[in-house]
Amino acid sequence: MTRPLLDVEGLTKHYPVTEGVLRNEVGRVRAVDGISFTVDRGETLGLVGESGCGKSTAATTTLRLEEPTDGHVVFDGEDVTAYDDRALKRFRRRAQMVFQDPTSSFDPRMSIGESVAEPLRVHGMRDRERRRRIVGDLLERVGLDAADMDRYPHEFSGGQKQRIGLARALVINPDLVVADEPVSALDVSVQADILDLIDRLQQEFGLAIVVISHDMGVVREVCDRVAVMYLGEIVETAPTEKLFEDPQHPYTRALLGSTPVADPRRRGQGTKLTGDVPSPSDPPPGCRFHTRCPEVIPDEDYDLDAETWRAVLNLRLRAASQGIDIEAVRVYAAAGDDPEAADPEAVRAEIREEFDLPPTLPDPRAEEALSGALDRLVAGDADGAAERLGEAFPTVCRRERPGLVPDGTDLSADEWAAIKEFRVWIATLVDADREVVTDRLEARCANETNREGSVDRLAIRAAFRLPEPLSDSDADRAVSAAVDSLLAGRAADAADELYDAFGPLRESACHLNRRE
Repeated sequence: MTRPLLDVEGLTKHYPVTEGVLRNEVGRVRAVDGISFTVDRGETLGLVGESGCGKSTAATTTLRLEEPTDGHVVFDGEDVTAYDDRALKRFRRRAQMVFQDPTSSFDPRMSIGESVAEPLRVHGMRDRERRRRIVGDLLERVGLDAADMDRYPHEFSGGQKQRIGLARALVINPDLVVADEPVSALDVSVQADILDLIDRLQQEFGLAIVVISHDMGVVREVCDRVAVMYLGEIVETAPTEKLFEDPQHPYTRALLGSTPVADPRRRGQGTKLTGDVPSPSDPPPGCRFHTRCPEVIPDEDYDLDAETWRAVLNLRLRAASQGIDIEAVRVYAAAGDDPEAADPEAVRAEIREEFDLPPTLPDPRAEEALSGALDRLVAGDADGAAERLGEAFPTVCRRERPGLVPDGTDLSADEWAAIKEFRVWIATLVDADREVVTDRLEARCANETNREGSVDRLAIRAAFRLPEPLSDSDADRAVSAAVDSLLAGRAADAADELYDAFGPLRESACHLNRRE
C-alpha cells in the first residue's frame, strides 16, 4: 500500500477561557480534542458534522494556520507540527485552503488577477507577465475568462468567487487542498456546478482534497471517505457508500436522517435528536453524544426500552441545568386556581407528559426511583432530583468514554490509539538513515531499556503502550514485524508494514458496537 499523503494523529486545539484584569485562565474550549485521520494521494476525504463541532478548526490547525495544542500532522513523511517558519512556508506551497466565505476571503482593493497571483509572488515568482499567463490559464480552467483578471471581487457572483478561490488555491500546484464549506454560501443551482468543478480539478491535478461540510449530500457527491465529527471528536470514519448504507454510530444515523429527501413518503422518517449540543468548554462525561442520543444504552438491571430510558435522561439533564420552571408547571396544573394549592400529583403528571414519560413505568424499581425524583422536583429541589435520577438510572454511555476502534478487528480503543501513535511516529523517519532511526528510537525508549541498557522489542512496545500480545492476532503480527524493522533501522519498511495492515480502516466510537 502507498503511504498516505497526510496522517493526522491526536490533533488537539483548545482555546483558553480567561477572566479578570489579569486574564486568569478559568477553563478551556475543547474545539478539537484528539482527532486522527489519513488522506491518500488523489483521495477526497469529507469531514462532516453540525456547525460548531470543530470541523473548520480541524482544518486550520492541520494546515497550521492556527497552532495546535497537541498532536501530530505528518505530511509526506515530515512532521508539520515541528516545522520552523521556513519549512512552514515550503509546506504551504504544497497545501492550500479554500475558505468558507468567498466574499470575505478576497481583498476588495485587489483585482482578482492580483489575488490569484499573490501566492506565486509570495513564493518567489518575480516575473509579472509569467504570473499573468498562469492566472489567465487557471481562470479558464475553472470556467471563467482570462480577461476577468483585471476585474474586482464585487463584480462577481458568489459562485464565480468560489471558482476564483479554487484558482487561487491551485495556482502554485499544491498536493493537498482543504475546502471549507465550498458550496454552503451558494445557491442550490450553483452548488452542483462547483462540486463538478472540484471533482474535475482533482482528477486533472491529482489532488488530495479534504472537504469540510455540514451537508451529507455534498460529501456523498464528491468524497471517497467520510469522517464524522461531534463536539470536537471524530465518532466514525468509513468509505462513503458504506457510511451511507450502514452507518455505525447513532450520530451518523441522525445526520443521515436529517438530510432532505425528495420522496414525500420518506419525509419525517429521520432520527429526531432531543436537547441542545453541549458546550465544548464543558463536554459531558462518557460518550459526548449521550445527552442527545436516541439509542442510549439502558442499564441491564431495568426492564425499560431505549425510548423510555432516553426520556428519563432528558428529565435528568433538564433538572441538572435548572431548566424546569416548577412554578410555571404548578400554574398550568392548577388550571386557573391558586398555583400554591395545585395538586402535587397533577404537577407530577404534567412533568411526565412534558417528557413523554408514561403514567407508570413498567419496571417497579425504576418507577420507585422516578417517583422519588419527581417528589424532589415538585418540592423545588432540582439538584436533588437530578442526583437521584443519575444514581438510579446509570448508563455506560455516561460512565465510560468510548474510543475509536477499527471494524473487523478485536483491538480495543486503547490499543488502536497506540498503534496510530506508533505509526505516525515512524512515518516521520521514513527518509532517515539507520543512525538517525537508532538515535530517535533510543531517545524514545530511554526509560524502557532492558538490563543491558539497550532497546529491544519489549522496550519499544512499552514506550508506545503496545501490549504483548495485542487482542487481535493479525494486528499483533503486523506490529511485531514493524518493531523488528525498526530495530534493524528500516523505518520505511516499518511504516509500510503498518500502513498495509491498518489503513484506511473503518472506525467507530460507540458502546453499541462493543456489546456482545
